[in-house]
Amino acid sequence: MQYEVMIEKANILMEALPYIQQLAGKTVIIKYGGNAMNDDAVVETILEDITLLKYVGVHPIVVHGGGPEINKMLDLQHIESHFHRGLRVTDADTMDTVQMVLAGKINKDLVSRINSLGGKAIGLCGKDANLIEVTKIPNKDGVDYGFVGNVTKINTDLLEMLTKGGYIPVIAPIGTGPDGASYNINADTAAGEIAAAMKAEKLMFLTDIDGVRMDPEDPNSLMAVISVDHIYRLIEQKVITGGMIPKVMGCIKGIEQGVNRTHIVNGTVPHPIVLEIFTDRGIGTMVTR
Repeated sequence: MQYEVMIEKANILMEALPYIQQLAGKTVIIKYGGNAMNDDAVVETILEDITLLKYVGVHPIVVHGGGPEINKMLDLQHIESHFHRGLRVTDADTMDTVQMVLAGKINKDLVSRINSLGGKAIGLCGKDANLIEVTKIPNKDGVDYGFVGNVTKINTDLLEMLTKGGYIPVIAPIGTGPDGASYNINADTAAGEIAAAMKAEKLMFLTDIDGVRMDPEDPNSLMAVISVDHIYRLIEQKVITGGMIPKVMGCIKGIEQGVNRTHIVNGTVPHPIVLEIFTDRGIGTMVTR
């Protein structure tokens, strides 16, 4: 019985071997945050996954959100939250709070926890060395989004220097405008832009559902693989709505600019990164051309 357990563990490692070989030396962008960060025990397993990637020769870059934390802080300040087409309408006061929560609190918490696991994480926001340059997003449907940015440039030299130096960049999605002002960037959008600019091998979105469903209310309707054309049809049919739209559009952006594989994965289960990319079955939705 003792040998059977040990052999099973060895078989699991052997299943991961070809995927480790394929990804060695490659860049993997992981978008993490929001409702997928609620269970502290699961958060720990995800940070373990990220640390493991670095130790087996992969170059992970983490882009994090933090919508629930931002909402809590805005409520405490009696600032009302507004959203349009899945994006937060961001006036000056809201922008100050977003920057404080994302760059000041969540970013440093994640960095500290990865470092405690033996990784070499370094916290950044888009204003550091002009990592993410943006312009103001245009009004839509008569709505002025305020300080919300469209990404125009990613400082890939900085990210390549850090990843090749053994570091794990952890990025808060705050961009810098032409006038030096801070701009809020949807974290899913930022992850897609960074993946495209870095020509990443994989782009992964960790969210609070299993992936893309034909019926959003039916977990059994999960699609293991979906094409770009199919995504556009589901958006038109209003099957994909709200906060899922930036995720799938981030996947599409990455694919169109050279990312080989994009994934939407349930980040509320333990070790979702390892389960998705180091096992034969995977657990989420893979987006293809």
